[in-house]
Amino acid sequence: MLVGIDDTDSPRGMCTSYLGAVLVRRLERSGIRVLETRLIRLNPNVVYKTRGNAAVCIAAEGEPETAFAAACGCVEDLADLAAPETNPGVAVCTEPPPPAFYYRALRDFCEISEAIDLLDAIGALYRGYKNRRGLIGATAAAASVLPDATYELLAYRRRECLGTPRQVDRTSVFLADELTYPHTWDSVDRANDVVVCVPHTPDPVLFGIRGESPEWVRRAREYIRSEEPLCEQVFRTNQGTDAHLMQGGIGGLLEGRSYAVRGTVAGRPETGPGGHVSVVIAGASGTARCMAYEPTKGFRDVVRALLPGDEVVAVGSYKGGSINLEKICVGRLATVPAVRPPLCVACGRRMTSAGRGKGYKCRICRMRAREPEYVYPERSLRPGWYEVPPSARRHLAKPLVRGDPPWCRTGGGGISFLS
Repeated sequence: MLVGIDDTDSPRGMCTSYLGAVLVRRLERSGIRVLETRLIRLNPNVVYKTRGNAAVCIAAEGEPETAFAAACGCVEDLADLAAPETNPGVAVCTEPPPPAFYYRALRDFCEISEAIDLLDAIGALYRGYKNRRGLIGATAAAASVLPDATYELLAYRRRECLGTPRQVDRTSVFLADELTYPHTWDSVDRANDVVVCVPHTPDPVLFGIRGESPEWVRRAREYIRSEEPLCEQVFRTNQGTDAHLMQGGIGGLLEGRSYAVRGTVAGRPETGPGGHVSVVIAGASGTARCMAYEPTKGFRDVVRALLPGDEVVAVGSYKGGSINLEKICVGRLATVPAVRPPLCVACGRRMTSAGRGKGYKCRICRMRAREPEYVYPERSLRPGWYEVPPSARRHLAKPLVRGDPPWCRTGGGGISFLS
């Protein structure tokens, strides 16, 4: 059976993954064998999300009624039901809902009624609390399929520590990253000297280690010194997989979806108030604005280095008429000449402008010329993939340390999407 849970947290605390970790232990005490725990991130653009829009699925063997009672008991004991934003859902399925529902919840938007119809169709046990919105995530988590999977070890705080500063030794986190990278990632942001895996939100998570296997995240955890955790749980996840992305075309992008979009830089990048950088790319059906916001730090320099005519693939969520960049692929670079006054053929000195539309003149020997000199400076930018730093990365975005996206190929002929 598959036990799906969602929407148990709120901006002021709790965490659905923590509730899942507690439920794992309650199920095991009741004689149910837990086979796998999944942490499933859904559409990051959903307005109802609390933080990372994560749902939990527990695969188990045992009596569905026992698991359902335990799951509902967990929600009633731990969920922040007093918060208006918190609307939990629990589903226990003896057969998985169709994967298509998972992909819609991951890349698009779903209605509560759709989830209920699916659960009824497969004879699932389910309960929705308050407006029952959590049934969407609970159903999607149970329907999830992970052709590409990563893992996260999450350590949780003891109750008496909640509300106090987390005690995690910074040096030990950097050491853990040094000794296990690239098999683990996003524990730290070395370029910006930031610890990433320790949250600052009012929830029970102490720290989280992401990596390619349970063995690697456990190995990294061995190096971390911290306050004594209440418990730890390793989840199989869709984090760091780009599973939320769709291939899109300029002119056909829908609000709140995440895309990889091919285009040509249409104008010089601009830096606006707050240090946010924008650049417009063009395609066959129009233009789209791409944004690199201030928290992406040095990634903005990549965007600033683009020139009109560069071929790119912009990757990110389409919100408010902009593609909010998670990464970008630079394909064929444009050849854009710089214009400067020519050298005087008589004395070899650099000429100066003779006035608008009047060409150039030499101040030394008074020679004149009509045409400027065109130079082609070497570009600092090189073709390839560029990504935001770990401190600005979304949960679902695939870090380049895991390899270039398999659906996109670059070469001398530019960029092409693969089917």
